[in-house]
Amino acid sequence: MAVYKEPKTNTWKVYYRYTDWQGERKQTTKRGFLTKREALAWEREQLSKTKADLDMTFASFVETYTADMKSRIKENTWHTKEHILRTKILPYFGKRKINEIQAKDVIAWQNKMLNSKDKNGNPYSPVYLKTLHNQLSAVFNHAVKYYGLHENPAAKVGNMGKARSREMLFWTQEEYQKFSFAIMDKPVSFYAFEMLYWCGIREGELLALTPADFNFERKTVSITKSYQRIDGRDVITDPKTPKSVRDIVMPDFLVDEMQDYMKQLYGIGDNDRIFEVSKSYLHHEMDRGAAAAGVKRIRIHDLRHSHISLLIDMGYSAVAIADRVGHESINITYNYAHLFPSTQADMASKLNDFRKVDL
Repeated sequence: MAVYKEPKTNTWKVYYRYTDWQGERKQTTKRGFLTKREALAWEREQLSKTKADLDMTFASFVETYTADMKSRIKENTWHTKEHILRTKILPYFGKRKINEIQAKDVIAWQNKMLNSKDKNGNPYSPVYLKTLHNQLSAVFNHAVKYYGLHENPAAKVGNMGKARSREMLFWTQEEYQKFSFAIMDKPVSFYAFEMLYWCGIREGELLALTPADFNFERKTVSITKSYQRIDGRDVITDPKTPKSVRDIVMPDFLVDEMQDYMKQLYGIGDNDRIFEVSKSYLHHEMDRGAAAAGVKRIRIHDLRHSHISLLIDMGYSAVAIADRVGHESINITYNYAHLFPSTQADMASKLNDFRKVDL
């Protein structure tokens, strides 16, 4: 590297030469430093990054972390991660050297987050606090695993918040029918919520559906993708997990309804989205329909809970339900254990019968 002053602008510039991962020599230039000290400081940071020297700042290591991980993570997931790093973590740790950050510093940051407010003036939710900590810990874990950092101070402190804070709400079939009737004046809303309630699919899965996903002879809909709106762009990604890729058998009435709906979509192509609305549109319609029907307002995702609770009430096993809704693990389905009917009395009765036979 070399540092030079530019007389015309009275600023300093740095020539930075390095060898990339393919062994090729590269050169880049950084201009506009007001002082030689700033230019030299930037030069030292680049040298530390090149040598994977953890004497660099946390902000510099995040650049390394980004280069390593961005292409390995789904775009919508990275978008969330990047926002948290930029707005909640880098302002606090960015200028600190990553190898000097200690557990006490993480505790101080946690306390700051615990006392922070969202845009509506409310404290951060326990779920969001846990997410913030997880993102910080992920950066330190990367430094430990691949760059020789001695320990993860965030792991040493332990998490804040908790994984689940909101009550798992759901509509009974009667409540959903009232809601469905209230939104029947808008076909796109009616058919979208029919798919959400009777198939238990996720919001992003719904908005990614195309005519090619339906096989009306087999009465199935194939879930193979998810829709996200990122930075003003429509983005189609893989579903949430590998198990989310699945074929769902629809009830006969829903097959008929979706055939009727698609007949209304003149000129639509096989790979065009059949619900060209936004998530905010669905949320607005949820507000409108719940108010008009006089039923409690639930989240869009709670329709998935409603579908699962309906299947439980119909007597289907956790294994069968997990397969239909695409749970990655049967343990996720067991989160609904409080909804499964108790079989204790039936067990006791059968044990009595078994005892009688034995005697």
